[in-house]
Amino acid sequence: MSKDLSVYRIKPFEYIHVIDNNTGITQVLVGPATFTRQDHQKVVQDPQPMVILPPRHYCIISNPVIRRADGEPDTDAHGNYKLKHGDEEMRFAEGLYSEPFPLYPGERLYGKVNPLQVVAPDSALRLRAMRDFTDDGSVKRVAGDEWLFTGPGTYIPKIEVQVVEIIRAHLIKPTEALLLRARRECTDANGVVRKAGEEWLMRASGAYLPLVDEEVVEKREAKILTDQAALHFRAKRTYKDVFGRQRKAGEEWLVTVHECEAYIQDVHEVFVTEVAITTLNNRQYCIVLDPVGSDGKPQFGKKELRRGPQQFFLQPGERLEKNIQAVNVLSEHESLLLTAKEECTDEEGEHKPGERWMVVGPCEYVPPLAVDVVEKRFKIPLDANEGIYVRDINTGKIRAEIGASYMLRPNEELWEKELPDTVEQLLATANSSTEPRDKTRVVALRVPHNAAVQIYDYKEKRSRVQFGPTLVMLGPDEQFTVLSLSGGKPKRPHVIKALCLLLGPDFMTDIVTVETSDHARLQLKLSYNWRFEVADKSSQDEGAKIFCVPDFVGDTCKAIASRVRGAVAAVPFDDFHRHSARIIRSAVFGLDPNGKVYDRFHFTANNVTITNIDIQSVEPVDQRTRDSLQKSVQLAIEITTKSQEANARHEAERQEQEARGTLERQRIKDERACEEAKKHLLELQAHCAMIENSGQATADATARAKAASIEAQSEVDLARLRAEASTLVSTAELEQTVARQQAEIEHQKALDQLEIKRTERLAKIEGNKFRSIITAIGPETIAAIARAGPEMQAKLLQGLGLKSLMITDGHSPINLFNTAQGLLGGGFTGSAGNDAASDV
Repeated sequence: MSKDLSVYRIKPFEYIHVIDNNTGITQVLVGPATFTRQDHQKVVQDPQPMVILPPRHYCIISNPVIRRADGEPDTDAHGNYKLKHGDEEMRFAEGLYSEPFPLYPGERLYGKVNPLQVVAPDSALRLRAMRDFTDDGSVKRVAGDEWLFTGPGTYIPKIEVQVVEIIRAHLIKPTEALLLRARRECTDANGVVRKAGEEWLMRASGAYLPLVDEEVVEKREAKILTDQAALHFRAKRTYKDVFGRQRKAGEEWLVTVHECEAYIQDVHEVFVTEVAITTLNNRQYCIVLDPVGSDGKPQFGKKELRRGPQQFFLQPGERLEKNIQAVNVLSEHESLLLTAKEECTDEEGEHKPGERWMVVGPCEYVPPLAVDVVEKRFKIPLDANEGIYVRDINTGKIRAEIGASYMLRPNEELWEKELPDTVEQLLATANSSTEPRDKTRVVALRVPHNAAVQIYDYKEKRSRVQFGPTLVMLGPDEQFTVLSLSGGKPKRPHVIKALCLLLGPDFMTDIVTVETSDHARLQLKLSYNWRFEVADKSSQDEGAKIFCVPDFVGDTCKAIASRVRGAVAAVPFDDFHRHSARIIRSAVFGLDPNGKVYDRFHFTANNVTITNIDIQSVEPVDQRTRDSLQKSVQLAIEITTKSQEANARHEAERQEQEARGTLERQRIKDERACEEAKKHLLELQAHCAMIENSGQATADATARAKAASIEAQSEVDLARLRAEASTLVSTAELEQTVARQQAEIEHQKALDQLEIKRTERLAKIEGNKFRSIITAIGPETIAAIARAGPEMQAKLLQGLGLKSLMITDGHSPINLFNTAQGLLGGGFTGSAGNDAASDV
């Protein structure tokens, strides 16, 4: 547009809209043109570029103009362009719109110019009809219809069609499948009619493009099967599987490697689990519960015995009883106790339900289904001093097997003998054992030397006594007699618990409180030597006699204490203090007719004999008696102490004099040794000073020499390293320069070769071109062309009546000295100029 607002210069491929205010008609003016606006005209918009559609592009025009059959816009009676208001039109770069075109009044470009969509191979566009129309002149589409445009190809869009999505083909590998679902009732790629919502698998390998009514739910990969694993599936509904077998809803089965190497789960199948193979070697067996029969149905309530070597998969519903079991291998000292669950027959014969019997080794045994293994029994090795308690389960009788290895019979079992806690503790202490006692073993007790133990049989109601050293073993109905003896000082009942009764000789100590005739109360600590006197240890009567008194210690101490109290009560304190030993011994042992004290005190009830009495201490109980006794004792102690102090003082003085003499002699010796050591020290110090001075001087000289040597060597090394570094730098620069020049030379050679080849090829092309031109024109034509110029000039001069002609521009000098020769010869000479010409 020019500066003048009434003049518009429209460039090529531009247009403007001009409205006539008188008529109200809007016209389109297309450039290149110059438009002078009149007063009744108005330019609606500045010059706009035309819409240019490159090849294979399109655009969408809103409110498109209506065109006549000849392609020109149609107008109404008033001259206005007719438009499809509210509609859209696709315009493509072919035909009418291959050239740039303007937009007529009311038309709008929707969006921008877009390239046509290219659909690649194995891809498709899912299209949806937005209104009713006829596709390609034959297919009628109803609004809402969907279909596919498959590639490879270019999709030509339509206003009536909407591109919903781009669908790409899914690559199905040999071990994969596509799970498809029908959006609506349709026919799949295999020609099978599918209902809306139905799912199926596409197993064919390759690229698969889902149809318009199909949607891909997921891609399923095959599960690889081996000979060590199987797949357990369950049917969700009744259908026919990939192997052609009819499966009912809820049915379960296994897929093994014998059926296929890779299995893809079907639509109507539920994967339950992966089942590992069950392997039995030749030493194993198992019992399968609810086995599957030959018809493939489980036999509930039944069992099946399977013995190796074999391999199998547990079918759905099958399970193992007690897992895999090892074959019972019995040695000659082992056996199996069996019981029949139902009537059966084996090598032993017929067995009724509940019957018990044994299989004795050496052998291998696998129990049949009707037989239960109660336990595995071993022959119990027993030494001569070992035994076990055995109970007959039929009669209930209990006995002890001692001294020989024993294998229990089918109607026998081990019996546990219970003992009181006190006996258990005493046995553990006697046998020095920390582990719990095996109650099935015969109870044994080691009776030490010169001891006895009493055992009572509750079944026979009699007792027996065993004298040591021996090993006592209890029968099933026997128990030890636990001794409860007095202990402590003074004696208290039930302090000591024991199984064995020691026969002595031994001693026991007791504290007795007595009172003299003058009422002085004393506390005596007495010790008694005692022993049991058993004439015949083989006699049970003699043995039973020593156990007739339950607490012989308490009874003995009480009897002796009563005798001592009676004797002390008859004498005053002074007499007892002087003759306490004789008074107590005569009271306990008694006096013979000669007034001599007996040497023993015998208890006939249990044959206990007291052989001696020792008075360990006598202490008054009353404070006054204790004080008077303490005074007399202190006087005696003082006298004794003073005599001992005098002797000790004299002895100490003597030893002190001897020690002083010895100390003085030693002091003199030490001083002499000290002077000698000082002398030696001074000699050593002088020698060390001499060595130190000479060493210091030598070290300084050596250090200076070494420092100079090291400094010189470092300078030499530094110079050598610098020379090597310079050599390396020079060598590297030289090699770099040589390599760069060599590369430039090679590059220039390559460029020269390329230029030579290019020149040769151009020369060949020019030669071939010239040869082709010459060949095409021909020699006669060339000769005629060569003659045509001079001949035409000659004829032109003849027609003009000129003999010679020269043309010049008037600025260049002309040599006319030899012109006459040319004129005389009847020839012509010409020279062309730019602005002027002269005739001669």
